[in-house]
Amino acid sequence: MLRGQLVRQLVSMAGRVCLFRSSAGSGPVGPVEAAIRAKLEQALSPEVLELRNESGGHAVPRGSETHFRVAVVSSRFEGLSPLQRHRLVHAALAEELAGPVHALAIQARTPAQWKENPQLDTSPPCLGGSKKTRETP
Repeated sequence: MLRGQLVRQLVSMAGRVCLFRSSAGSGPVGPVEAAIRAKLEQALSPEVLELRNESGGHAVPRGSETHFRVAVVSSRFEGLSPLQRHRLVHAALAEELAGPVHALAIQARTPAQWKENPQLDTSPPCLGGSKKTRETP
């Protein structure tokens, strides 16, 4: 499989088919990514859960787990505003957001919304840097 290519794994759980994608080829799944995935699965029973560790595109040490993008498709989001959906995700990941995770981009959609546009958005390139690389005035 090509480095950076998305891996798709179909898993049958409790009578529903779930699609999970993660960034394969970029190394093993770390403990933070595994915790995020497990907590979102437990809290939201997603039909689709795409999780991408985008830390490598930021000024952080190699192997970091600080910047993530997630797409969560769940019937639990039916009738909720985008803010209410994000609050559910934040509540499930409170421990990670209080500690190791610096940034979390969330796409929280209903199954019908995902069917219209079934893809994980792309983050813009990081324009920041570490204190060592920033110019001081």
